Amino acid sequence: MGLDLGKIKIKRFADGEIYVQLQESVRGCHVFLVQPSCPPANENIMELLVMIDACRRASAKNITAVIPYFGYARADRKTQGRESIAAKLVANLITEAGANRVLACDLHSGQSMGYFDIPVDHVYGQPVILDYLASKAISSDDLVVVSPDVGGVARARAFAKKLSDAPLAIVDKRRQGHNVAEVMNLIGDVKGKVAVMVDDMIDTAGTISKGAALLHQEGAREVYACSTHAVFSPPAIERLSSGLFQEVIITNTIPVSERNYFPQLTILSVANLLGETIWRVHDDCSDGYEPYSSLGID
Repeated sequence: MGLDLGKIKIKRFADGEIYVQLQESVRGCHVFLVQPSCPPANENIMELLVMIDACRRASAKNITAVIPYFGYARADRKTQGRESIAAKLVANLITEAGANRVLACDLHSGQSMGYFDIPVDHVYGQPVILDYLASKAISSDDLVVVSPDVGGVARARAFAKKLSDAPLAIVDKRRQGHNVAEVMNLIGDVKGKVAVMVDDMIDTAGTISKGAALLHQEGAREVYACSTHAVFSPPAIERLSSGLFQEVIITNTIPVSERNYFPQLTILSVANLLGETIWRVHDDCSDGYEPYSSLGID
């Protein structure tokens, strides 16, 4: 964006409490706070809330929380009795802290936008990954886009449509518990093809690695993994670097430490995507404007 970062002092007290002080005036300004709620999720969410409060008390005109990765997004509904809907709780906290708008990237489910009582700009990392795949010059006749589970079919279908209208395959799995997945069977044909697996996030990589193993069993020539959010909880790195994938393509919505790098990993930047969106939010551009729509912004 050609701007300098705002000056802010953030520290921890001895007991772990967060202290925030703005080091410059934001009175009457439109403030954009960039903070993914990645691990440690609770620390980062609390830090964001205290920053929003500091800006509000410093008389900022507008406060936009730019959240490249929205933690707790998977807790968006009750799947069993007596469960919390933590995504709604976090949305309430951000709103009550004083944010006027939220800019999020690839929410786990679209309905999460409705949990906020303030405007939400939802952008997708898809165009960034699609541009990269287009540069690899893979023959469109060889491509097949694969959804690693039934819940991601809509996402994979939209991805396939933009990727030369490639055919679609679906891995059917049955989940036995949190972070544990069991692959059952494959719907679609991948024999002799280059399979591109698409998901919004990779956490422990159990779902996507078991899906990749199934694709190889079914005769796929190569398997690529594409995901916007690289949560990479152990043992994700061991699974992703085990040789199942030709390449693992992710974006930097979550910072990836160097110790988690492996040869097949490709990290793409969403800086241009978020920067362009921030300008358009600041300038109150209509989403009917064609270049805006081409960014994949709702």
